[in-house]
Parts: sequence; structure tokens; C-alpha cells
Amino acid sequence: MKNLQQYLATASVAADVFSLRPDYRALLIAVNGITPGPSDDQSEQMLQEAEASARDKLSKQAVTELPHIAAWREAYKSFGAKPNKTRNSLEALTRRVEKGLPRVNRLTDIYNAICVKHQIPLGGEDLDKYSGPPQLIRATGKEHFEATAAGEKVVEHPPVGEVVWCDDAGVTCRAWNYRQGPRTALTDQTTSALFILDALESCTNDNLNAAGDELLDALKRFCPDLEVACRLVSNTEP
Repeated sequence: MKNLQQYLATASVAADVFSLRPDYRALLIAVNGITPGPSDDQSEQMLQEAEASARDKLSKQAVTELPHIAAWREAYKSFGAKPNKTRNSLEALTRRVEKGLPRVNRLTDIYNAICVKHQIPLGGEDLDKYSGPPQLIRATGKEHFEATAAGEKVVEHPPVGEVVWCDDAGVTCRAWNYRQGPRTALTDQTTSALFILDALESCTNDNLNAAGDELLDALKRFCPDLEVACRLVSNTEP
């Protein structure tokens, strides 16, 4: 089992990512001791609250005009992605609110609800499946991303310059927060997880920390022995 605080200390964001977006911050939350379980009353209530919050926002602004979604669309353009085709995870989930957010399992439902409610891209990864520390880099074109297409495993190579999360074994998430890979995906057996909350200028550190606090409060309700470590990575971090 990893020492969570020491592990997060090894996480990194490359200088050329900060050059692209100096306002970028990542709140990393690592946890041990998750009790796996199916969707339940708690996760359902959180999803319904998130759906109501998003519907209220969407009654006043188009999805592409919501401040943090708009900021992420600009960030995607900066490394050559087309935001109408490659949608950040926050926008993709917010667009699903009209028909209802997906119900997957308790853990996934909780972090999806917080993503939509707080309007912050939030990814969850199985920490036990990581090889080395999380690293946010700009791709060289040689990195491997294990994906699934038509039921078959395939290997993709993100284009040069794409911003990707990776570990020592390859890419774990394409286009910053667009598409997570199956290798490190959360499952019904996950007991140790890494959560990545991504923020740009329109999202304050207070907003970021409030989302992280709500995530941990929700997890602690059904994981009494939860072990937690947090780190805010930014351009101004010592």
C-alpha cells in the first residue's frame, strides 16, 4: 500500500503545460480504504442535487457560456483540440443533465455529482493500478494510450502537443480531462483511488477546495477508516 502523502509529493505538472495555461491548478486527492458498493440513496441524492443545480444554470446560460466550461474550451483550442468534437469531461457531463446523469456505482456517482454541482472537471482513477506517479505533460507523439474500440483493445498515440495525464506505463487520460483509459479506471472492486480536480482562472481555490471537501465528506460517510492525502499543484507552488 502506498504512503499517500509521499506519493502525491512525486506528482508533477510539466513546465510547458503551465506555459500554456499559467492559471492551471490541480487538486490531487489520494485515498485508501474505500468500501466498494452499488449506487445508493446517498449517491442518488447527490446526483439529483447536481442535476437541479445544473438545470438552473442552463436555464440562464448556454452550456458553452458557463464560465468554467468556456475556459476549458479555450484551453483545448490552445493545444489544437476542437472543443466541439473533443469535449472536456465537465461539459460532457453537464450536457447529459437534461436526460439525467448516468448511475454507475456509488463511487463514480459521487464524483460525477460533485463535478457537475461545482462545475469542476473531476476524474477518478484506481490508484492500485498506477505505475509510478501521475504526471501532466504535453505529448511527444510516442506515448501509449490503451483504449477499447469495438470490444477490442487498441493502442493510440496522442498527437504532439496534446496535454495528457500519464504514469510510467503510459497515458491515463487524453486531452487533459477528456477521456480516461480503461487500465486505471475505477471498478466495483476499487479500494484505493486518485481524484484529480482541474481548475482554470474562473474557478477559485476556494471553489476547488470546497469541491474536494464535499468529496471527502461523502466518502467518509461510508468509509469509516478512510486514509486521505491532498495536494494542490499550481504554477506558484514552492
